[in-house]
Amino acid sequence: MSSMPRALVTGATSGLGREMARQLGGRGWRVAITGRREAELAETARRVESAGGECLPLVGSVTEPEVVRRHYAVIREKWGGLDWAILNAGVGDSVDARKLVAETYHRVFATNVGGAVNWLEAVLPGMIEAGSGTVAGISSLAASRGLPGAGAYSASKAALSTLLESTRVDLLGTGVDVVIVCPGFIRNGSGSPDEDKGKPFLMELEDGVRHILAGIDRKKRVVHFPWQLSYLMRYVVHNLPDSAYDWLISKAAGRRPK
Repeated sequence: MSSMPRALVTGATSGLGREMARQLGGRGWRVAITGRREAELAETARRVESAGGECLPLVGSVTEPEVVRRHYAVIREKWGGLDWAILNAGVGDSVDARKLVAETYHRVFATNVGGAVNWLEAVLPGMIEAGSGTVAGISSLAASRGLPGAGAYSASKAALSTLLESTRVDLLGTGVDVVIVCPGFIRNGSGSPDEDKGKPFLMELEDGVRHILAGIDRKKRVVHFPWQLSYLMRYVVHNLPDSAYDWLISKAAGRRPK
């Protein structure tokens, strides 16, 4: 049986998830990947294996508890468990509270929070029994405050961060580490000027993933970057008085505060 570390990456059909899986493959790791789109997941698996890793693609949604349980059963049968679980699957929609659609919020929370809870339920008993393991959840600097047009996304990432913080405290002394990852803007798409507009301190995908994996390697409680944006959001914007925040964010969003 291989002695190489075993990692799970959810939401690995593109972007951050695909690149995290590829870079872990470059370390020679065994990487289980999940996602809803079979063809895209197969492409990620090909990249993991081309980089030198072993890959186990598992097609399905993190929002379905029975699917998650089945996926973890396959991992346990094949590899005996996991050393890392990177809970990356997430969605985000631009929503304006003046045109609020509840279903959008439910859908975002079902993936960004519910999907993480489903996988926590699956992986934690085995890690606790083994007395070791690392769970990392991909949150966002958007969790720091409620951003305009991003109520569902900001709230879901704030919920994920708080969930993981509580989980970390509950697991103290078990040998299981919990890492909260709060990146800023990372280029995930085509890199077109329109797509990149309004994203300060935008990082290239490969660099962003290197920061994430380095932080998980060090078992940092919270991984936040790039420093220019993270310190601004976490230590300045987060602590602004509400009236000052409303005025500032309204100006930034081009809205007139009343």
